[in-house]
This record gives sequence, structure tokens and C-alpha cells, in this order.
Amino acid sequence: MKIKNILSSFLLVVIFANISLAQDIISAAEAKKLLNSKTTVLVSARKVTDYAKVHIKNAVNISVTDLASTTEPKGIIKSPTELATILGEKGINPAKKVIIYDSGSNKSAGRLYWTLKYLGFNDVKILDGHMKAWRTARGPVTGAATKTVATPFTPKVNSKVFADKAYVKSKLNSAAIIDVRDDTEWGAGHIQNAKHLEFKNVLTDGGKLKSKAELEALFNATGITKNKEVILYCATSVRAGVVFLALSSILEYPNVKVYDGAYNEWKLN
Repeated sequence: MKIKNILSSFLLVVIFANISLAQDIISAAEAKKLLNSKTTVLVSARKVTDYAKVHIKNAVNISVTDLASTTEPKGIIKSPTELATILGEKGINPAKKVIIYDSGSNKSAGRLYWTLKYLGFNDVKILDGHMKAWRTARGPVTGAATKTVATPFTPKVNSKVFADKAYVKSKLNSAAIIDVRDDTEWGAGHIQNAKHLEFKNVLTDGGKLKSKAELEALFNATGITKNKEVILYCATSVRAGVVFLALSSILEYPNVKVYDGAYNEWKLN
């Protein structure tokens, strides 16, 4: 009987662990418990000016614009080595749990989430509800910059989540290519054979991720099913990040990529 109980407990732990790892979002209450953990790093993906005014205590600041090219086509991420240097200088490395938040739009947080997944990070989560949820949970905030200790690392690139222009062209008739821009942008032009699903559709009115059941209904209604390869894009790959999280983490789609060059590059031919 004891052995049976032990096995049952073990299975429950395994199941719970798998659920936690499969869903890369974290509540403010859960994040508060990790605030002073030496193995956790909180990352504000907000603008430098916003971070300077107020941010979550102990959070470091990474502006996603610093991780991307400023030349045409704008928005393409820098090389893995450059990215690792920038992140490592802020104490961010794959050995730590990373919790990301932004001002509430999920755009910058989603972009950084996908970037870290591309660099081989395993334990990355987005703070559900961002600063609004943190304040509601009475989480501590500050205006003082967090002191960091550089932790260099060598990135282990996960090419399975990345698509470039040549790859997208080769998949025009086989993959589910999803444009997550708004209606106006979509109407002005889009990639051949792409479907349209604005990124805001995966979020509630309060900026949180919709439930698994709601997301399943949303993507099934659009014909985006698990058996398909999915390639997401927007203008500069920023808005695609949170949709990538919804599909790859919440719904556990096995083959989801973000087209990094996105429509800004596609138009240049």
C-alpha cells in the first residue's frame, strides 16, 4: 500500500511538473515567491525611460530594440553571439528561470520570449497581466536600477523556432502562414496564401493570455491545427512572439516558427 501511495504521489508530481513546463506564463502571486531567488531573473522588456521611472524590484531591463538591427530591413535579430553578450551582461543566462514582463501589450515580452527560446533557453515565462497584475498583487516596485553581475554564456541555437525569407518562400504551399498584424496592415498587403489572425485575439481585454479552451477554439476555427507547421509573422516579428507562446506552450503545437525578417523584409524582394 505504501509503495502504491508513493507511486501515485510521484505520478502527480510528474503530471504537475509537465503542466507547469508546458505553460510558460506565471501569475503575479507565483512570481512574488521567486522575487529574491538567486536562480531567477526578472526582466523588464519595457522602454528604458519607463524602466527608469518604476519597475518590479530586482528586475533588469532589456529593450528589445537593442536586440535587433536598426538598418533595413529593420527588426531582424542580431547574431546569437551578440545576443548572448547583451543578455549575459545583464545576468541573464540559460541556467536561470527567466520571468519577462512589459507594459501590458505583450508585444515586447513576447518578442523577448521567442528570442530566448531561439537561443536555447528552457525555463522562460511571461508574467500574466504584467505591471498591472503585479501592482494588484501588491508586489514591490522601485525606480532604482538593479545591480547586475555579468554571466557570459554560449547560446545553443534552436533553429526549429526560426524561419528566414528563403524558408518561408519554400513553405508557401505547405505550411500554415499566419499574419498577426491588424486589419489595416493586412488589407494593405500580405504574404501569399497567408491567413489573418491579429495577435490581440489570443489575449483577454485585460491583456492576459486566454484560457487553453478558448485558444483551442480560436485556432481550430481558423483551421490552424496541430498537425500543421505554423509560421507566424507581423511587421518586425514583435507581435508574433505572444502568439508563438500561445501555440507552442499553452497548446503545445509541435512545429511553430517565427519569420524573423517579417513583412518589412518581405516587401523589399
